[in-house]
Amino acid sequence: MTNNNSAQIGFLIFPGFPMACLTSMIEPLRAANEISGKEAFSWKLVSEFGDRVEASAKVWFEPEFGLADCDGLDQLYLLSGPSSRFENATSSEARLRKLARHGLTMGAVSGGVFPLARSGLLTGHVTSVHWCYEAAFAAEFPRLEATEDVIMIDRDRLTASGAAAAFDLSLLLIEETLGAGVATEVACWFQHPLVRGQGVTQRKPTFAAESTHDMLPPLVRHAVEIFADHIEDPINIADVADQVGTSVRQLERLFERATGNTPGGYYKALRMNKARQLLLYGKYSLTEIAQAVGYATGPTMAKRYQEVFGVHPKEDRKKVNMFRVRDNKIVPPA
Repeated sequence: MTNNNSAQIGFLIFPGFPMACLTSMIEPLRAANEISGKEAFSWKLVSEFGDRVEASAKVWFEPEFGLADCDGLDQLYLLSGPSSRFENATSSEARLRKLARHGLTMGAVSGGVFPLARSGLLTGHVTSVHWCYEAAFAAEFPRLEATEDVIMIDRDRLTASGAAAAFDLSLLLIEETLGAGVATEVACWFQHPLVRGQGVTQRKPTFAAESTHDMLPPLVRHAVEIFADHIEDPINIADVADQVGTSVRQLERLFERATGNTPGGYYKALRMNKARQLLLYGKYSLTEIAQAVGYATGPTMAKRYQEVFGVHPKEDRKKVNMFRVRDNKIVPPA
């Protein structure tokens, strides 16, 4: 039985949603209830119409009700892939907006920020977007402000970049409700080594090296930031070396030592990773993607793409069909 004093949390799951994001939020809340000896949190699974939903891991979930019956909730989090859409977008998006107007706090984890943004509920709010979705998110929602922070709490909008960030978000909810002591004990239960709050940025992988962006030497990191600012309008390596205050040869030595790659090779990989985000999580043509990452033609970009990923962009796009949704069902691979 639900305690009327507990925080009523709903998780709106879409077909193909990442199961880890759900468990990463629920398990800390469950542990907090056990540790505190009271039902401070209760949760319900929700789908658009109350139908059972299959996660990306091929595990089925049985929601307790549909979006039409969410009036008793205090918070609602959307869990989905970036391509997920409501089956009846007009009605369901309007329903979300109505719930928000009546005071329901809205949140999203990982790809769930996409349907939340399509509903118009992130306008005027800063949103945490996973680094692997940032190009696709910026392309679809150029007017929305995104952040690399793992968590963003902007008034009544709570967003987390991924499963680990969802765990951190639950810890923040626990701390707010039950205090820092309970939140710390929950973190220790799960051997969660570092409780990350707002202002902590995501760790991004470097390419061809067992390191992350924040582990790079300052000069190399500065060069990478310049590369990232020149995805659509490519910049010469010599100009980058000049901007960071070193020679091309020294920049090459530093890059190879830190990333196992040349500056040019790293830059190409960076542009191709942006291209892959747009390819997998957007509906853009190869020509549009090529122009977005600084190539004059689709075939030229496709050749570079195949060199980096070992597969033609068209074949790579086919693979993601199993995670796309049509009529509230996962589309089988083409």
